[in-house]
Order: sequence, then C-alpha cells, then structure tokens
Amino acid sequence: MKQLSKHVYQLSLGAVNAFVIADEEGLTLVDTGYQNSKEKIFSAIREGKKKPEDIRRIILTHAHPDHSGSAADIKNTLNVPVFAHEEDATLLEAGIGGRLPHVLSPGVANWLIFHIFIKNSPNKTDVLVVDKKLKNGDILPFAGGIEIIHTPGHSKGHISLLVKKEEILIAGDICANMLGLDYSTVYEDRKQGMKSILKVADYDFETAVFGHGRPLISGANRKLEQKFAPALSW
Repeated sequence: MKQLSKHVYQLSLGAVNAFVIADEEGLTLVDTGYQNSKEKIFSAIREGKKKPEDIRRIILTHAHPDHSGSAADIKNTLNVPVFAHEEDATLLEAGIGGRLPHVLSPGVANWLIFHIFIKNSPNKTDVLVVDKKLKNGDILPFAGGIEIIHTPGHSKGHISLLVKKEEILIAGDICANMLGLDYSTVYEDRKQGMKSILKVADYDFETAVFGHGRPLISGANRKLEQKFAPALSW
C-alpha cells in the first residue's frame, strides 16, 4: 500500500487502483479491482501492516468490472456491507458490468486501451446485494466524514469520495492520470462526464487519486479546473 495521507492508502492492482481508508473503527475498502483480485488486495493490506479482517465495508465508485469485480468475493468472505450509488446498484444486483454502448475518448492511447482491454471483455460481474444505496451529498461518518459526490458520465451512478479531513478526493474514473491528466478512455455520456470533473473541482482538496494512474498532488482541484474547463467553453 502506498500511504497518501494519515488515513488514506492506494493499492495498485496492475491496470487499476483500489484505496483503503483507515480509522479507529477499522478499514474502508474503496473499489476492488477485477475478479480474482481478493488475495492481491489482502496481501497488500498485510504488507501495509494492517489486517484484511479489519475491513468494515466496501464502497464502489461505480459498477464497471475493473472496479467491482472482486466485491462479491470480498463481501462473502468477510461478511461486510457494500455501498454504491443507487443508479449503479441496480447493475451490481443484476450482475451487469456497465451500460452500453461506450463513448470512446479521442487519442491513440485510448483507442489501444479500448480495443485491447475493454471492447471484448465480459460486461458482467458477480451478482451481489448493495446494502446501502448512496446519493449525492451523503456524509458517511468514517475517518472524520466522507462526502459522496455524484459524478455521472463515466457511469450513470459514478461517485467520487471527498475525505474531508485528509483533503483528498477519491475520483474514481471521472478522468485519469496515466500519461498525464486526461479523460477516461470511455464514458456513457462524455459531456456529462466533463461537467462532473468541473463539479468536483469546486470542492476543497489538495490531492486527487484515480482508478487509473498516479495521484495528482498540491492544488489538485485547481489543476482539474485548469485542464478541463476550456473544453466546456467550446
């Protein structure tokens, strides 16, 4: 685990990141990678001197299989609740990975990622019950308060998590920071996704972390606005 602040850690699962929020009560796991990622997640937590058995809940930023793929497995192993936005909860409970068709972002790298990893991948996940259905503005009483920000576009029920005391935004796939700050490879509604990026940029945070790529540190909200605001002024 890579420690980002006193209570927030990033877990690299290869092509995708998951996150752990630690507090006195235990651990909150945000996203779970692809199917069969459970042991990789548990191993990373142990290497970080923490216990997988201390996971108290799973929060999913959205239903796509690279983020929710191991949620059912971990939920069943630890008997912990899963939280997700009410719009994507319907997909998760039906075992559907996402809404089609995808809208592909421009660029050669996105074309390659889409055709190699996304286009022919199964659009399904293991069926699970979502125990708590979230909505915009919910405050979860963990780690000093986590605000749920509904950020649709990449997925209709996509959420970002603002860990207020840490000044960290867990941004999910609103955008990515792999070869530099850029749009995610695909969206359900790209224009809506662009608006969601600027929506979160109005909040106060210094660091943003993403499902794909590196953390954006020091004035991350301003950097998101500077990067993406011009596109909406066309």
